[in-house]
Formats: sequence, C-alpha cells, structure tokens
Amino acid sequence: MIPDQAAGACRRSLHELSTAYQECPRTLSRARQLGLSGWAFHIAGRAGVLGGVPAETVAAALGFIGTDAVADGWQAAGAVTDPTGVAVVSMAECCRWGAEQLGDCPQVDRLVELAEAVVGAADATAMPLFAAWRAMPRPDDTAGARAAVAVRLLAEHRSGAHLMAVRVAGLTPVEALLGGPDGTKAAVAAGWSPPWPPVGPLIRRRLWADRVTNRITGQAFAVLRAEQRRELVELLHAALSHVRPATGRPAD
Repeated sequence: MIPDQAAGACRRSLHELSTAYQECPRTLSRARQLGLSGWAFHIAGRAGVLGGVPAETVAAALGFIGTDAVADGWQAAGAVTDPTGVAVVSMAECCRWGAEQLGDCPQVDRLVELAEAVVGAADATAMPLFAAWRAMPRPDDTAGARAAVAVRLLAEHRSGAHLMAVRVAGLTPVEALLGGPDGTKAAVAAGWSPPWPPVGPLIRRRLWADRVTNRITGQAFAVLRAEQRRELVELLHAALSHVRPATGRPAD
C-alpha cells in the first residue's frame, strides 16, 4: 500500500473516531458544566488552541464551517469563558473518552505506535490548528488516551490538507461540501445556507481535491513501510468497529 492510498483509506475511520468523543454524553455534560452548548464547545474546543483571536480568524482556520455558525459558537463561548481553556477541556475529554473506549481495543499499543509515528512525521506547514493541537500537552498517557489524541491529530491534519487542496482546486469550502457525497446535507450541517450553486461543475474539482489531499497527507505515511501502512489502516478500522460495532465499516 503506497502512502497516498493509506491516507485515503484512513479517511472515514479518522473522521468518525475523531468526532466520537465530542458526541459522547459525558463530553456534552462537561460542556454544560462550563455553561456552553454542544456547538459552542465544539467550535471553541477545536479552535481555542489559537487563543483569543477574532471569529473571522477562527472561520478562516476551520474553513469548512459557515462563517456565521463559527461566529455564533465562538462568541457564545467567549461570553462565558476563555476559549483557550475550552481547548484544554476538549483535550482532557478526548483523553478520557480514549481511555474508556479504546483502552481495551485489540492491539491498541500497536495502533498508538504507528499512528504517533505518522503524527510526528506530518508537516504542519499552513495547518495552524494541527500544529497547535500537536503542541498541546496530554493530561493522560495511557494507551487509549494516546490513541484518541493521535487519531484526533491525524484527522486535523487531513482537514487542513483538504482545505488547501480545495482552494487550489478553485473551490470555496461550501462548494467542496456541495460537490461531495453528502451534498447539501453536508453544507447545511456545517452551517451554510442557500442559495446553492449548480453542483454538477463542482464534482470533478472536488474529486481532484480529494486526490491532492491524499497526496499531502500521504507524505506523513511514508514514514511507515508498506506493510505497516496497511496495518495502520486495518487497526483504525478495527478501532472504529470496536467503538461503533453497528456502523463500523471499511474506510473508503
């Protein structure tokens, strides 16, 4: 398995595993304890690592979330607490969830070994969120926590790479969502509003952007040998099946 293929094959597993802790009832309960909605916690928890920057800066870094939706979450969080502190809590919840849900996952130590190797080899150029998250300390060094953080970092790296690829393809973030497999559903979920442009002309550019994303993220997977890349893909799929047995499926 070549690096680009491995990066593409990990996409769905990384996305679903990295968002699972944010959907966890205990995480949402922690958000309420801070006085935040789930949305405000999501925005500030992900972008709070940037510090007290304006909402426009946060929207530029997140890219795929609608500007108004970002502003709503960021301002709501800032009215209650320091967004940097929300990011610290988000990291703690990621570790807590990982320890609980991935700690007993088969071969979790091997998953950590391979995933952390890729994280360490990843180039953070033009990816401020990934760079900031990678620099954050972990409050828990157990295998499950380390696995969850590594997955979260790999997902953030892919998101940053995809944003660059989309812009090079001549697409706006909302056009990329519309040209993807979930179309308007994805755009609405990300806080964008109609009117929508014609979708047909967007699909080919989106597919090209996906290939470029695999190329960018695949550079980090080159730190592993071919058999190790395949092993990591399989371990991530197994971890997703372990966490979500009803929905776990091979990454596409």
